[in-house]
Amino acid sequence: MTHPHPHSALASRLDELEIKASFAEDLLEQLNLTIYKQQQQIELLQRQINHLRKQLPEPDPAQGTTRQNASDERPPHY
Repeated sequence: MTHPHPHSALASRLDELEIKASFAEDLLEQLNLTIYKQQQQIELLQRQINHLRKQLPEPDPAQGTTRQNASDERPPHY
């Protein structure tokens, strides 16, 4: 029974690990890019929300109207 040369087995294992490391690095780069793009989208949405809030009329305390939180309102089916 012949045994493979230990150096060739070690070299093969090293090649496999290098390939896995390369794929992991590529995946990490893709994930970082995705996170960066999502952060840009979040910041844009926050700016849009702030812009919309500025367009809302200010509450008139003389009329007793105050801006209500949408989560405090009952849905129409109640």
